[in-house]
Amino acid sequence: MLFAGESWMKHTIHMKGFDQFHTTEYEEGAGEFLAALDREGFPVTYIRGHEISSRFPRTMTELDEFDVVVLSDIGSNSFLLPDETFLRSERSTNRLALLRDWTRAGGGLVMIGGYMSFTGIDGKARFGMTPLADVLPVVMLDHDDRIEESEGVKADFDQPAHEVLGGTPAEWPLLLGYNRVIAKPEATTVARAGDDPLLVVGQAGEGRSVAFTSDLAPHWAPPEFVGWPHYQQFWASVLRWAARASS
Repeated sequence: MLFAGESWMKHTIHMKGFDQFHTTEYEEGAGEFLAALDREGFPVTYIRGHEISSRFPRTMTELDEFDVVVLSDIGSNSFLLPDETFLRSERSTNRLALLRDWTRAGGGLVMIGGYMSFTGIDGKARFGMTPLADVLPVVMLDHDDRIEESEGVKADFDQPAHEVLGGTPAEWPLLLGYNRVIAKPEATTVARAGDDPLLVVGQAGEGRSVAFTSDLAPHWAPPEFVGWPHYQQFWASVLRWAARASS
């Protein structure tokens, strides 16, 4: 599995009366998710957000080393503006078009929600304007798509016995938000938050794609979800379902 995203840098200005000072911190949010996959025995290549320009595959041969690619909370600009293009105005591979073609050829694609997933906060993730929109099982909005539910939102299941759930209970701990999307007509909505899709799966050529519109970690996935006894089984099942695309 190739996992990209879920890392960030935080620059803080501390004001203390007349004086101020700055601190910068680096953080990662996928610790429990990656630990769960490790316990399942999944080999994972983790590409952090700031590494995408240099490490994310640029050829079909490189992508073919993986069965599943997971994008989580990392916007499209990180793929569309590699250093050679943004800094030196050089032509470069469109890695989202490459990922689309790889999925259609039999790969498994999973997008997990967050402030920089789907359309994202202030519309900045903007995946709906990229080639990847062709193979995701959902249509993305053209504006900020976040739904914040501080009181908690319950998942309802249209397909409680779907294979992607791997036999996990059709009863999730409450979530605190998600990205609003629209399921494509040919896709299958497995779980919803009210009328909005939470888990959607679909076929993309010879491949499979999955959209989980909430989070794998805080803040939308509270400790009750991350610590859910079926958390590991659920994510392992999602990835196994996506990986069985070409086979």
